[in-house]
Amino acid sequence: MAADLQGKRVAILAADGVERVELEQPREALEQAGAQTEVLSIHGGEIQARENDLDAAGTFTVDGLVADASATDYDALLLPGGTVNPDQLRVDPDAVSFVRQFVESGKPVAAICHGPWTLIEAGVVEGRTLTSFPSIRTDLRNAGADVVDQDVVVDGNLITSRSPDDLGDVPLCGGESRHRAGSAVLIMPR
Repeated sequence: MAADLQGKRVAILAADGVERVELEQPREALEQAGAQTEVLSIHGGEIQARENDLDAAGTFTVDGLVADASATDYDALLLPGGTVNPDQLRVDPDAVSFVRQFVESGKPVAAICHGPWTLIEAGVVEGRTLTSFPSIRTDLRNAGADVVDQDVVVDGNLITSRSPDDLGDVPLCGGESRHRAGSAVLIMPR
């Protein structure tokens, strides 16, 4: 599996308040599989990470601004959660536009926990089957999504999971079906 994602570029879109494990664990797994990851945000410098939304959990260096990024430059997109992180992203026009372009491109987009909030704002969930943290499921339904309570849901190029507890099951690249997500598949190890 070490070279499954060799040469692939994965954008990780995050802001202050990102749940540390939801950025760190997928990024490590992607890099171990050969992918190059870049943390994009709405401001430069560093973003503040959290643990369980409440406790400070260090920082992540921002590699680039989402305002300067294009979906054409990446092969996949990861939207980690935490409640504050996607709440900031969904009110930033550049972040919302980037996510919309990514989904419309057909490239894989993985959203963890509260990450689907940004998908809602991008207007890309109607008619899609998704999962999320329980507190945003009503928001997804109101936006036209079919919401299910499963650890991981793959609907075309959208891959969603409920919480950090489900990270071991999230396929981050691909999207052909629930059983095989294309030729480049990454299931993060437990």
